Amino acid sequence: MTAPAANASLTPQPGHLYVVATPIGNLADLTERARAILGAVDLVACEDTRTTGSMLTRLGLHRELVAYHDHNETEAADRLADAIAAGKSVAVVSDAGTPGLSDPGFRLVRACRRRGLPVVPVPGASALVAVLSAAGLPTNGFLFAGFLPPKSAARLAFLNKYRDFDYTLALYESCHRIDKFAAEIVETLGPDRVVCIAKEVTKLHETFHLGLSADVLAKLTAGSLKGEFVVLIAPKDFTL
Repeated sequence: MTAPAANASLTPQPGHLYVVATPIGNLADLTERARAILGAVDLVACEDTRTTGSMLTRLGLHRELVAYHDHNETEAADRLADAIAAGKSVAVVSDAGTPGLSDPGFRLVRACRRRGLPVVPVPGASALVAVLSAAGLPTNGFLFAGFLPPKSAARLAFLNKYRDFDYTLALYESCHRIDKFAAEIVETLGPDRVVCIAKEVTKLHETFHLGLSADVLAKLTAGSLKGEFVVLIAPKDFTL
């Protein structure tokens, strides 16, 4: 019998970095492989040690946690790469979803790749992919822009730049600006542009607002604006 490849193993290998996706709301979405890796690596590099620590406790797992976030990412990436080069196994996680997608992770992966250190993806939940898969907008191609700048002028410039883009636009937005951004879509791209705005995906109050931008804006602002939001904007000629 042929032995499984190292990157398919449930046992972390020394001197490897594991990029581990964690649930975006529903703990049951954690894969068996992710749980096994998180329960056995030497270190877990995480965006918020409290958030990841709470998740691991609920799973009955106890590992050494290292803070790895926007404010220390460059310095921490080098330290963690040193540890991996010395033979440690390290898992990197974000607070929710797949690391590196508008979350910390990129610089650590880059540091390991520059040194020729093995990097192994442990795929799973992603808010971006979850919403794309369930919205009903075109998915033959898309542009993911993450979080746009906080200033309105920058968001308007983005919408104007991509108003005639041939594929779906995908973005993240915070609860603090989602109503403003939805209004800017109506203002810039018109009230008849097809959009989807989803919040709290996989959680108890998961909501998909899908339709013409003016109608979606009205539905959005009529309800709670709490939560994490994914925004999809269909190509201009797309109809439901």
